Amino acid sequence: MIVEDDPKLRKLISLHLDKWDFSSYPVDSFDELDSEAKKLNPDLILLDINLPAYDGFYWCKKIREVSTAPIVFISSRTENMDIVMAMNVGGDDYIQKPFSLEVLVAKLNAILRRAKTPMLPVENVIEYNGLLLNLEKATVRYDGREAILTKNEFHILVMLMKRPGKITGRDEIMRALWEDESFIDDNTLTVNMNRLRKKLESLKLSSIIQTRKGQGYILQ
Repeated sequence: MIVEDDPKLRKLISLHLDKWDFSSYPVDSFDELDSEAKKLNPDLILLDINLPAYDGFYWCKKIREVSTAPIVFISSRTENMDIVMAMNVGGDDYIQKPFSLEVLVAKLNAILRRAKTPMLPVENVIEYNGLLLNLEKATVRYDGREAILTKNEFHILVMLMKRPGKITGRDEIMRALWEDESFIDDNTLTVNMNRLRKKLESLKLSSIIQTRKGQGYILQ
């Protein structure tokens, strides 16, 4: 699903992706993007920030209510805070304009490959002290309460729950999630971790993930 208000660039991206055997769906109406995403159920969403009426940050939050598909921001904005904001509202990646179409295809292939081949053990559910992580639905449940996780939140929690009581390094998590991304910095991982912690807090688990300064994170 391509959400880009520049018709020339939208068409260029669509034609190039089609040439590489993607099934692209360029959007030319920007009024109900969340409903469009729910109806289309795409494997991946390309989302510009500067859009008519409401910006990409707004629509990312709305889409996140109905879809867990990876959302990749494409924007000419280069400030670190824009990148952090994109991650904070539910984005999975950020590609700065102008970009090479060949590089775009390579990045999308990598993202889709990770999305379709998640870091999962064989079981359908991981359990830790009453916390249940559903590996098929990417949901987490505790004491009757449930929260839906984004791709990155899900993969982070899988890594931590596979190693309870042991430290998982920040670099290890960043390599696992964004091994081919050059823009990623500590702030991006921190934003994703804060989002995950807020969802666990909504389940009344406010301190299950502990930070080990200079080392990483531990589930306890």
